[in-house]
Amino acid sequence: MKVLYIVRHAKSSWDYQELSDFERPLTARGRRDAPFMAGIIREQNEPPFAIVSSSALRAVTTARTFATELGLPLSSMIVTNALYEAGTQDALNVVHHIDDAVKTAMIVGHNPTLTSLVNYVSDFQLENIPTCGCVKLVFPDAEHWNDIASNSGKLTMFEYPKKYFPE
Repeated sequence: MKVLYIVRHAKSSWDYQELSDFERPLTARGRRDAPFMAGIIREQNEPPFAIVSSSALRAVTTARTFATELGLPLSSMIVTNALYEAGTQDALNVVHHIDDAVKTAMIVGHNPTLTSLVNYVSDFQLENIPTCGCVKLVFPDAEHWNDIASNSGKLTMFEYPKKYFPE
């Protein structure tokens, strides 16, 4: 069995017009939401053993916050360009390349790719994963990450900050 957490990066800022999309930092709300949502995952008693993050600043910052809050060494993080401006199949390919020794993993990236990935590999259709939204997928028949395919997972958690902080 494999367990995959899918996390959309926390809220990012559009305030700095001189920065590229790739360089956008988190807003104050994003910096508040990331540790809070990591706490929700910590309560699941099944934290990830590895985190794979998009290389964009907002995703890396979110992933580092999750790693810190979950007590994972930053060395457990893999940062890849493959999740930035990726399509569904690109993201699935990233999942397929997670080390099979890892039972539970997390990917941190962007929409619409992550919502599309959840809809492709799970038994549930989401309209949207909001910023810092967290999805937990369980793949009971997967011995290897490469076994994850269309409709092979079960969505067991969908949490997002606005459920707790309606603004």
